[in-house]
Amino acid sequence: MDVAEGEPADGDQLVVALTGPRRVEVLRTPRPPVPPGHVRIRTLYSGISAGTELTLYRGTNPHLDRRWDPDRRLFVDEAAVNAYPNTAWGYSEAGEVVELGTDVDEALLGATVWGLWSHSGEVVLPVEKVEGRVLPAGLDPLAGTFARVGAVGLNAVLAADVHIGETVAVFGQGVLGLIATQLTVGSGAEVIAVDGIEGRRKQAAAFGAEHVLDPVADDVGERIKELTGGRGADVCIEISGSYRALHEAVRGCAVGGRVVAAGFYQGDGLGLRLGEEFHHNRVQIVSSQISSAPLGIAQRWSPERLHRTVIELVAAGRVDVLPLVSHVVPAPLAADAYALLDADPASALQVVLDFRPDPTIDLRSAS
Repeated sequence: MDVAEGEPADGDQLVVALTGPRRVEVLRTPRPPVPPGHVRIRTLYSGISAGTELTLYRGTNPHLDRRWDPDRRLFVDEAAVNAYPNTAWGYSEAGEVVELGTDVDEALLGATVWGLWSHSGEVVLPVEKVEGRVLPAGLDPLAGTFARVGAVGLNAVLAADVHIGETVAVFGQGVLGLIATQLTVGSGAEVIAVDGIEGRRKQAAAFGAEHVLDPVADDVGERIKELTGGRGADVCIEISGSYRALHEAVRGCAVGGRVVAAGFYQGDGLGLRLGEEFHHNRVQIVSSQISSAPLGIAQRWSPERLHRTVIELVAAGRVDVLPLVSHVVPAPLAADAYALLDADPASALQVVLDFRPDPTIDLRSAS
């Protein structure tokens, strides 16, 4: 096997484990061997999802209380078995190929790649999971951690079926919403960005949103109608996961318009009243979920294409993701990173774990 210069041939690796609701441990586990046709990747950065992943941290994820039956496509009333400890989660990573198994092209050694593995210091993957995922030259490896979250935003915009000249309201200006705002502006639409955090509204405006609304101070549905001459938004993208925001998206939507529900909604739908504007204005609500592109284009838009397209757009300068990184935290301090995301969304946007040998804490100004 080929090993990058200076790399140890053995030793343990760091693995972040969610061991229960709001409990995080950083473990050391043996490094697995590299079989033929595989590569070892040393993780540089690993992004934490402030949406889906945080539900597991908080203990609110529906998979904890009910089991998804993939054959019937139904949740059934069976509590999850061995839900914790969980070491499989991790949303999007960037790392360096440091070891090759036999039958692998030597040109991959030393390459910086993006992928979806886990919050672990190293991973061994089949080479086909790496080919086509080499980061473009000159692109900051931090940008590689946005392949997955960016794909979620891109999928929502594809589901919105945005047309040039339309008005699109994007509810939620966290990482996903700010990416969706950029993509929608780039599609030729006028964007109304909605978020309760001032810094996020300012970032949305910097990314090209024509108007920004504060759901605390504004009657959002009414304001959207005012801004569109009474018509309402052609499309609303709700990507915060709030039922109240979903209701305001319905209120602000034009007659016969579309609402894309792209958030990961938890529990009962408190605040969502379907007997009002939804019923009277014949608003269409469609779901967007990253396992598949919208039905009409799913044969052409695989999840892999979604991920690769995001990296290509970032490399081309058409989507800017680095301003979304608010904190880069050394992996041994992972528990602090999760607690920050959970408790202080106003200051934490994209929190990234740093697995490099000598990381430094990087507390960037939150957008």
